[in-house]
Amino acid sequence: MPAKIRLQRLGKRGNAYFHVVVTDSRKKRNGSYIEKIGTYNPNSNPATIAIDFDRALFWVKKGAEMTDTMRAMLSYRGILYKKHLDKGVAKGVLTQEQADAKFAKWNEQKSGTIEAKKTRLSKAAGEEQKKRMEAEVAVKETKAQKVQAKRAELAKAAEAAAAAKAAEEEAKAAAKAAEEAAKTAAATPVAETETAAEAAPAEEKPASETPQA
Repeated sequence: MPAKIRLQRLGKRGNAYFHVVVTDSRKKRNGSYIEKIGTYNPNSNPATIAIDFDRALFWVKKGAEMTDTMRAMLSYRGILYKKHLDKGVAKGVLTQEQADAKFAKWNEQKSGTIEAKKTRLSKAAGEEQKKRMEAEVAVKETKAQKVQAKRAELAKAAEAAAAAKAAEEEAKAAAKAAEEAAKTAAATPVAETETAAEAAPAEEKPASETPQA
């Protein structure tokens, strides 16, 4: 039976994750499988790869085929390198101690690289978060300044409207006072004339000269 190591998709669209399975290569991708040997979650950063090292190495040594993606993953986890070292031991090129030492050194370097990448990503995420917070603060300050300017503008407009209304009322009051004064001035001469006429004595007419007979 031709065995194949492949990914089996699960989850939903936009948030998928995968099982690492050993299956019959003649079956469909998401069909039944022989053995599940790990998981793969591409949604985390960096992606999370959890593989049973011994079982994956067992199937690789048995000649199981693998997809390109799985080949990259198994190489990343050091399984293919371990197979290469074990083959060297079997051929007598290396001793088991030498092979174990080489793999331990490789694993240490790989772990350091992974940790460095995690640290770099964490630092980048922190800086990105800081930038977002600073941008949000700047946006809030800009909005606050706009609101304050709008309120000042409205207050200025209200003050101008109040001043205009006061000036209008003052102008109306002045016009009314002027109108009343005009009416008073127009009525006063007539009354004074009539009073003067009543107070003045009647002018005596001169006696007409009677012609003598």
